[in-house]
Amino acid sequence: MILRTGTRLIALLLSLLWVMASCAPASETEIIGDAEAGDEQIKIQVEAVIARAADVPQQIVVEVREGVVFISGSLDCESCGGLRTPGTIGTVQQSLGAVVRAVNGVNRVVFDLDSES
Repeated sequence: MILRTGTRLIALLLSLLWVMASCAPASETEIIGDAEAGDEQIKIQVEAVIARAADVPQQIVVEVREGVVFISGSLDCESCGGLRTPGTIGTVQQSLGAVVRAVNGVNRVVFDLDSES
C-alpha cells in the first residue's frame, strides 16, 4: 500500500515538473526569432492586400519592424485617380492606410510617400 502511494506521488511530481518545464518562458533568441517571423508574415500579407487593391499605387516599398509597417514610395497613381481615390472620396494615402491597417498584426503605419504631380 505504501509502495503504491509512493509510486503515485513520484509520478505526480514528475508530471508536475514536466508541465512546469514546458511552461518556462522562451529564450530571448526564440522571442526575437518569432518577432522577425511575425514581421515577415505581416509584410507578405500587406504586400498581398496592396497588390489586390485597385485604388492604391503599386510602386511602393513595405518594411515591417515589430508590427509597425513602414510604407515608402510615390503616391502618383493614374489608374487610381491621381492623388485622389476614385470618386474623390479620400486621398490615396487614406486608402492605403485603411488597407494596411486591416491586416492582422499591424500595430501602426508610418508613411514616407511623395508625389511627383
